[in-house]
Amino acid sequence: MRKVEKKVDQYDVYRPHKASIKKRRLAGNIAAYTGLILISAVWLIPLVFLIFASFGVNADGTGGAGVPSTIFPEHWGVASYVVLFTDSQVPFMRWFLNTFIMALATAILSSAMTIMMSYVLSRFRFKGRRFMMNFMLVLGMFPGFLTTIVLYYVLKMLGLTQNGAIGGLILVYCASSGMGYYISKGYFDTIPKSLDEAAYVDGATKFQVFYKIMLPLAKPILIYTVLTAFMAPWGDFVFARYISFGYSDSYNVAVGLWSLLQQDKIANYFTVFCAGGVLVSLPVTILFICLQRYYVSGVTGGAVKG
Repeated sequence: MRKVEKKVDQYDVYRPHKASIKKRRLAGNIAAYTGLILISAVWLIPLVFLIFASFGVNADGTGGAGVPSTIFPEHWGVASYVVLFTDSQVPFMRWFLNTFIMALATAILSSAMTIMMSYVLSRFRFKGRRFMMNFMLVLGMFPGFLTTIVLYYVLKMLGLTQNGAIGGLILVYCASSGMGYYISKGYFDTIPKSLDEAAYVDGATKFQVFYKIMLPLAKPILIYTVLTAFMAPWGDFVFARYISFGYSDSYNVAVGLWSLLQQDKIANYFTVFCAGGVLVSLPVTILFICLQRYYVSGVTGGAVKG
């Protein structure tokens, strides 16, 4: 009985310590969640304002109202969305089509080059392989805007600025895509090489191994690569404006909608700009939601090895 009493006394001694740990843990959780809520609010307020402002109209129900003074517009309607498709000064469908063409072409070409480069660096051993990987890694550390002026003059000599800006932008978006091999190569490294060897024994060629065995197994990283390549030109503004300046038929949606915020247009087209921003975000949002599970598995799988 004495031993039991001693054990009970020991547990009584530790109970206040356990209670204090729970209190500190609770306080830490409250602080963490409070910080996350504040960060989410800061991130969501502009988005909520954009959505609400897109439904703002003039008192007579026409679209193209100015900047609202409150987060909730005084008059509600969908006239601003109608202006996007009917106003001749806002060729939204042309901008949207330009952006879609650039994004689709970049997603196909850039993903193909990235996947092939990653597969070669993961599966084959050749002279200069390590130097090439290190060189591309170091080169990728330099910001892209350092080459903006050079790229502009090169594209200008090739006739790929202003009216040819769409082709020039696609060329620039795809040119250095092979340097982004890091995550894709890491994913290919996780696939056992015994599958390649078994296929070679059965008489398969290197291309057949890549096309019929590796690509189906690398579906998550392939979708991740396509999705990221598609999103890059969709939201590009700086370089797209630099290459297509002064020629509205070559604008993408980012540059086109930005032109509605100029001093001579913002008073009549601000809500139209907000409506365009909402419509532009929908395709990428839907695409990401549908492919989210592949996106997550691809990026986590590719981060295992490098």
